Amino acid sequence: MDATEFGPVHRDLLRLITCGSVDDGKSTLIGRLLADAGAIPEDQLRSAIPHAGNNGLPDYAMLLDGLQAEREQGITIDVGYRFFTTPRRRFILADTPGHEQYTRNMATGASAADVAIVLVDASKGLLPQTWRHSAIVATMGIRRVVLAVNKMDLVDYRQGAFADIVTAYASMAERLGLADVTSIPVSALRGDNVIAKSDAMPWYDGPALLRFLETVETVDASSKPFRFGVQWVNRGAAGLRAYAGTILAGRLRVGDEITVLPSGVRSAVSRIITFGGDLEEARAGQAVSLTLADAVDVARGDLLAGSEQPPHIADQFAADLVWLDEAPMLPGRPYVMRLGTATYTATVTELKHRLDMNTGAGRAAKQLDVNQIGFANLALDRQAAFDAYADNRNTGNFILIDRVTNGTVGAGMIRFPLRRAANLTWQSFSTDRSARSAIKGHKPAVLWFTGLSGSGKSTVADAIDRRLLAQGRHTYILDGDNIRHGLNRDLGFTDTDRVENIRRVIEVARLLADAGLIVLVSFISPFRAERQLARERLGADEFLEIFVDTSLAECERRDPKGLYRKARDGKIANFTGLDSAYEPPGNPDIHLRTAEMSVEQEVDLVLQALRQRGILD
Repeated sequence: MDATEFGPVHRDLLRLITCGSVDDGKSTLIGRLLADAGAIPEDQLRSAIPHAGNNGLPDYAMLLDGLQAEREQGITIDVGYRFFTTPRRRFILADTPGHEQYTRNMATGASAADVAIVLVDASKGLLPQTWRHSAIVATMGIRRVVLAVNKMDLVDYRQGAFADIVTAYASMAERLGLADVTSIPVSALRGDNVIAKSDAMPWYDGPALLRFLETVETVDASSKPFRFGVQWVNRGAAGLRAYAGTILAGRLRVGDEITVLPSGVRSAVSRIITFGGDLEEARAGQAVSLTLADAVDVARGDLLAGSEQPPHIADQFAADLVWLDEAPMLPGRPYVMRLGTATYTATVTELKHRLDMNTGAGRAAKQLDVNQIGFANLALDRQAAFDAYADNRNTGNFILIDRVTNGTVGAGMIRFPLRRAANLTWQSFSTDRSARSAIKGHKPAVLWFTGLSGSGKSTVADAIDRRLLAQGRHTYILDGDNIRHGLNRDLGFTDTDRVENIRRVIEVARLLADAGLIVLVSFISPFRAERQLARERLGADEFLEIFVDTSLAECERRDPKGLYRKARDGKIANFTGLDSAYEPPGNPDIHLRTAEMSVEQEVDLVLQALRQRGILD
């Protein structure tokens, strides 16, 4: 959900989003608007044939609902972008779906809109979906709203019916922080107040919808503080070093001082290069290459900013988060974050609340499911430069990507930075891990045993521990059940708690490895994402993922703790392998096929791997 997908902002370009409940007449309104504005070709107009259901009037909705699934269901599913022009202005209109299950589609359409048209059926009044759509509009940073009260012909064009809806919506808008609402009574089917003022409502003294859209003021991104996202470093002939990208906000002239962020290095612009030649000045929306007066370190992902109103620099921030994936968002799980042109590893450290779309209130939640919106704290693996989304959408939005599937799973809007770790520094000591390892006679390592309950993880870990202890090695076992008696006693077995369970264990194992120990971690650890996080946090050279591969049928036959029987009887919920997923390793460092090997053979295989890694001499 990139805020630049509609293109650069100009004063003569207005970006719109339309939203409304099912059967509010949204497609009819848009179709009528486009048709009367002359934006529909004649052959396409002929498809809007009159029929009895419309009292002989054309079915303008047919001009919009192009998807076969939409025609069959009579609803809008996908986001449709409509481009049209009037003598006064150019428009890009995002027609978004109204159903709750397509919230992510609506959020995508709202991500770059200047104005939202919220449609309400005059005969029905405000509905729960009206609140939901308005809440999304507010969350996505749209502050200018047109309340289009449609189907006024069904209430005999009564001023009182219109006034009641306007009053009710004003209360809703105030709670959501929507301060700029323009209310217009319309009949999309009959064309009242769509293009021109209607004689049917002489009591209304405001503008027709199109006239309002043609004259409403938009924010010029060129008036904001300068921001430039570096997309590419171009090393050309004669020592040319230019930085290619798009001016995201503000203006830039040759000679202007800039700061490279997050490093903070300063320089001045010596050239502004375009395909058509050098420029003396460039503005928001232009793709250019910049050269600097000094040989400074600039890389893809850096943000160049002016001297006035610099962006925030932090590795933590609070943000509104729209979840787009069928798999839930789990706090503690690492994701890839794309913020501008930079890539980070990001973790939701705390989900503050989930937005109740029907009331606008925050509800306590441990995870976000698909199409849900929440407010959360996030932590990055290093400092980043950004603005609040309310100040600059281009530098205040991000997407989250699943580290295993590479699919986009979430989109966010930054509210404000968090300064929680600003005064913390890593304390160094004279004795380091290499010194601790030297007196132990071996290198540190983490042996991470993963597999289903009853697969034999603890059995083989215990056997390896005994063998290493007999050799005079220094070891420690972290066992799943044992850890839950103390450190992780407060955690249950939901997916969210399982992620946090492993996150804590990773940090404990990291400390023990830093002490020079060989750490044997015996946990089901069902998710690939957390095992990958363990590899990254602990270091690939000292981390071995060991897959204790035992079939579900065999694990259930063994059932050493009687857990499978209890799970089958419904006494245990979220049991891995039955009603909670286990994601087996795709390429483990060591694969122990327990049906084919004895415990002694498994021990020999692991110790051989430790010698090959140089952990044991």
